[in-house]
Amino acid sequence: MTLGLCMIVKNEEEVLGRCLQSAQKICDEFIIVDTGSSDNTMNIALSFGAKVYSFPWNFDFSAARNFSFSLSAADYILWLDADDIITEENQKKLLNLKKSLDGTVDTYFLRYDAAFDEYGNATSFFFRERIVRRSANFLWHGPVHETIGINSNSQRCDDISITHLRSHNERRGRNLFIFAHSFAHGMIPDERQKYYFARELSDSGLYDTAASVFEVFLLGNGWAEDKIGACRSLAFCFQKLGNRNKRLSALLRSFDFAPPRPEICCDLGLLFVEEKNWSQAVFWFKLAINQSSDYQGFVCPDCSGFLPCIWLCVCYDHLGNHQKAYEFNERAGSFKPLDKSYLHNKLYFQSLFHNNGENK
Repeated sequence: MTLGLCMIVKNEEEVLGRCLQSAQKICDEFIIVDTGSSDNTMNIALSFGAKVYSFPWNFDFSAARNFSFSLSAADYILWLDADDIITEENQKKLLNLKKSLDGTVDTYFLRYDAAFDEYGNATSFFFRERIVRRSANFLWHGPVHETIGINSNSQRCDDISITHLRSHNERRGRNLFIFAHSFAHGMIPDERQKYYFARELSDSGLYDTAASVFEVFLLGNGWAEDKIGACRSLAFCFQKLGNRNKRLSALLRSFDFAPPRPEICCDLGLLFVEEKNWSQAVFWFKLAINQSSDYQGFVCPDCSGFLPCIWLCVCYDHLGNHQKAYEFNERAGSFKPLDKSYLHNKLYFQSLFHNNGENK
């Protein structure tokens, strides 16, 4: 079966080449829909043999993506953004997946690695509908932070990742403007759009307004994973607004939707670290280590490994239990042996135990 790549682009000359090059061995066709580039984007696409089309920008990402899908002749469609790449390892995995395509699965969810530490380890990821069967006629919905209305005939590929590499061409304020434009033209936001509108407000520093929208979203019928994310974001807004009690309440509210997540536990631990309530912080960081990270929402792998361990080291040191502090620092080092905090703490404990006549 054939696999086509469909993309929408605008002024992406900085990153488009590396994206297309990473997909070149996998995809049988490139469909590139340009929404108004003024740089060399279209020529770069043509140099990779892409079929390039123009689409008048109408402040609606879904409309542009649906247009791109309508142009494909492939059996399955892969979509990427210009600042995404497929690493060499994942190219091989995708080629194997492509060989297994037989039309019985409508949607494949792939992991999306969205942020990284200085060593290249993913620090934030989630799963997205990434490959769809063209004849299922899926449509994108939402003018921004768009999504595909999929059915239940899907498969999650835990070991295949798409890598997001942020470009210098970040368009600050763009999404908030699209929301404003859509509202002005009569759009009534669904639950997902409410959630992402609140996130855009928060990212723009409009914490009070964002908090109000998050509160409205949490009263609706949105996806549980989005509600957990909204609780974290709401707590962040209240932190910025200096409201400690509402920050705490927002984090605890997430327990209405699922058992404690490692990310929530770490947020609670940090709240008590700020207050130098070391015993309370220890409770939440220990709980973070013991929670599963197998869920559909935003996952921060460090929150169930390195972060709680390094903070437990700090907490136990303040509580005077240097042995436990040392043990958790070593545990943190097992996750990130080159981390500066771990190495700094290691030297600290070597000096501490040496001065006390102990060997470690």
